[in-house]
Amino acid sequence: MDAMQTESRTEAAAPGLDYATWILIPLYNEASVISGVISELLGQFANVVCVDDGSTDGSAQAAHDAGARVLPHPLNLGQGAALQTAISYAVAQRGCEYVITFDADGQHRIIDAIHMLERARTEKLDIVFGSRFLDDRTNPGVLKRIVLKTAVGVTNLTTGLKLTDAHNGLRVLSVQAASRLNLQQDRMAHATEIVLQLGRTGLPWGESPVEVLYTDYSKAKGQSLLNSINILFDLVVN
Repeated sequence: MDAMQTESRTEAAAPGLDYATWILIPLYNEASVISGVISELLGQFANVVCVDDGSTDGSAQAAHDAGARVLPHPLNLGQGAALQTAISYAVAQRGCEYVITFDADGQHRIIDAIHMLERARTEKLDIVFGSRFLDDRTNPGVLKRIVLKTAVGVTNLTTGLKLTDAHNGLRVLSVQAASRLNLQQDRMAHATEIVLQLGRTGLPWGESPVEVLYTDYSKAKGQSLLNSINILFDLVVN
């Protein structure tokens, strides 16, 4: 699948940028915020890849104009499918050592991603999961917390891993770990599938505290609670 052509920052090396880590963003109808997310990421990382999953609001063009490589899904296939497309693309690139999965809506903090990456490198971890429940910076609300904790319990029983936040989209994976993923669950259940497949690799892993920013924008879109309910629904169905 061909990416939109951009004036990529990988064409001419810029000092201080991380060229060995690829940021992977599943993108669906986030045209109003994606430019800011990408611009901030490109201040630290040379390679940002967005998989536009059939957006209808100009998200693909906005991501392209902001400097990301954009891989198009002509139809909306779901976040799991978008992530798998991004992972397959990144691990095939020369010099890729790590990938970071990152949400498009501005809820993740780059400083958390940097700390997770540093930990992976320092401690030689192949997998670092972000967790909003390892410190008190994130306030998801009572109902969302209950739903997420329930999902974590189900995921831990299913996968055998003992995580505190199994459905956080911020993850750092070595290319060895990422190349072992073959996601089949296209929608929200892919998060459990990722944990299951990564757990089966036997590669060293850890969790790191992150802050999830529940913004007015994300709340207005109904993402905060709806995504959590979708997670539980998909876990039961699948």
